[in-house]
Parts: sequence; structure tokens; C-alpha cells
Amino acid sequence: MRVAVIGGTGTLGSVVVAALQARGHEVRRASRSSASHPVDLSTGAGLREVLDGCAAVVDASNGFGSKAAQAVLIDGSRRLLEVESAVGVAHHVVVSIVGCDKVQNAGGFGYYRAKVEQEEVVRTGPVPWTLVRATQFHDLLDTLFAGAAKVGIRPSVEAPLQPVDVGDVAHAIADAVDSGPLGRTLAVAGPQVASLRDLGRTWSVATGRRRLPVRVPAWGPLREVGAGALVDDDPDVRGMTTFASWLKARYA
Repeated sequence: MRVAVIGGTGTLGSVVVAALQARGHEVRRASRSSASHPVDLSTGAGLREVLDGCAAVVDASNGFGSKAAQAVLIDGSRRLLEVESAVGVAHHVVVSIVGCDKVQNAGGFGYYRAKVEQEEVVRTGPVPWTLVRATQFHDLLDTLFAGAAKVGIRPSVEAPLQPVDVGDVAHAIADAVDSGPLGRTLAVAGPQVASLRDLGRTWSVATGRRRLPVRVPAWGPLREVGAGALVDDDPDVRGMTTFASWLKARYA
């Protein structure tokens, strides 16, 4: 089928495009930076041209910061669904985050609150849908630890996480596209749960970048995370790639 991937040039979106193409689908890679299918969710520019003739849409877009999150994730979803309904798209797949509803009211988690609002826009929208929630990507933790390493530290937090490989999430999204609209949420999580402290140790060993561990207590905005809000003990899809094996491939 013909599928549009919004955010198709991003970390997840580009892998989703490849996964769908490998299954024989005709894929339109849409984003603000796309050479072939430029779109802007904050204004709606380019949406009708990209979506015309598509059977399904995968929304892997992103918008960081309160203004961008409102414009892209929330208002942008409304624009996207309106055009999808007008041109006859039969299935909307949106990507979200495991546990976003549990931490949305914690200080510093405004992005998660925006994801919850985006989910509600999709659930109440005019297009049949499937919602795919994923745990944190290996890439995100790699970026976190690398950034901390630049100032000579390694965050040491007891909060449990369940990192997942982007490829495993992309495969689950492609399955969702093939299955058609479910009208429910699918959770995709990594194969192992580990504390941020232990994940940091794994990162240090794999990269050879030893840094001073700085203990951060799970209080305030981290309380829900410390209680396991961002993990799923029984996900619909469990990824195969551990953080350690991902790091080995990444830094070999």
C-alpha cells in the first residue's frame, strides 16, 4: 500500500520508512527537511499533496519545547487528521511513549504531557487509529551519557528504564500498518529492565569513557520514574536488542 511517514527523516521515522519499503510498500518520506515530500505540521503546508492516495499514515513527528510541542504534536495532529479524513486515509498510526500518562504532571515532563494530549486528539479524531507506545531508545541514553561525559560525570540514578532498539520499534510499527487500525494502544519495550545507574556503567565500559558517578535521588519530578512509570513488565512487543549489544555494535 501507499504509506506516508510524517517525520520520515528522523531517528525513528527513517528506520520506519526502510522497514515499510522492505515489505513492498510505497512510502512517502515526509518532513520539513524532506527533498521529495516537504510538510510542516505547525502550518499544515504540504499535507494534502503528501497524503493524497495514501492508505495509511505513520506519525513519527517530534516537537521539543512547549511551543513546538503544542504546534506540532497537538495542533499538528488535528491538522493531519483533518486532511487524512478529507483524502480518505484509512489508518493513522501515532508513536508515543510508554508511561507518558504517569509522569505528565511531574515537573520537567511537559513533553510527556504533550504526548498525552496528542494521543487524545488521535483517539477522538475522525480516522481509525493505532497508538504505538515505546520505551526510551538506546540512542537517547547514548546521547544522555555522552553529554554528561563531556562535563566529566555519569548520572547515577536508581530509576528503572527499559531501553529499546529503534529497529525493534520500527518493526512493530510496520506490523501495525499491515494489521490495520486496532483502536487501541500497543506497547513496545526493550528486553531488559535496568536502573539508569547500571545502564550508565554499561555505557562507560562499552565506550571506555570512565566518568565520576553522580548520585541523583529519585525525588520530585523523578519520583514517578523511580517507581517504574517508564517501564512495562508485560508489553505487547518485546524488543530483542539489549543496550549492551547495541553499544557493542555502535562502538565496535
